[in-house]
Amino acid sequence: MNIILTGASKGIGYETALQLAARGGNSILAIARSEKQLKELKNKVDAEFSQSHLDYFVFDFYKGDFNLLKKEIRKQFKTLDILINNAGFLIAKPFLEISADDFDQTFTINIKSVFQLCQLAIPLMKKGSHIVNISSMGGVQGSVKFSGLSAYSASKGALSVLTESLAVELNEKGIAVNALALGAVDTAMLRLAFPHFKAPLTAQEMGAYVAEFATTGSSYFNGKIVPLSVSTP
Repeated sequence: MNIILTGASKGIGYETALQLAARGGNSILAIARSEKQLKELKNKVDAEFSQSHLDYFVFDFYKGDFNLLKKEIRKQFKTLDILINNAGFLIAKPFLEISADDFDQTFTINIKSVFQLCQLAIPLMKKGSHIVNISSMGGVQGSVKFSGLSAYSASKGALSVLTESLAVELNEKGIAVNALALGAVDTAMLRLAFPHFKAPLTAQEMGAYVAEFATTGSSYFNGKIVPLSVSTP
């Protein structure tokens, strides 16, 4: 399978990349901001999972040039089977302390960049392809909300609605679009928001689930926001 994975340099994205590589026969384009971490990921895949191929592209979804990203994607792939929109940004501040720049950065990375990358990827996708958006339980209507996460949760709520809407538009093409609404996973992002909270799931455990869902979930789900939480948050 040909796969694009964003936010691949650490946490859930990093572990998802390893799980996809371990399956064999996959060609993965890993995208993130840190070249050092992406190189480490590529070296690990090359050393341990030679039956798959991983290349990387250093890109900032807040300020990056999407024309350059388009050229890289077209250089890597003529067709695309899976797009995993995992890159995310969280700022934990009381509502009255959130600046307009904070809000813009949150929404640019968490929702606008998904819109832009989907527009680049969809023309390469065929029947049976799968777009997976990594959302959050904080973006699910009626879920427990937490102080300081209003911008983050609102952006993830927008991502969930975009997922549902895009699934309708792509239904005739046979391209499935789903979102995984993650609960508490032990990542740097969670520790930033909840420094004293012990998450019940590791990034490795969630990466394994994301990889499995991305490769098989389109047979069972389309236009769904799938909650993945064993606790609150």
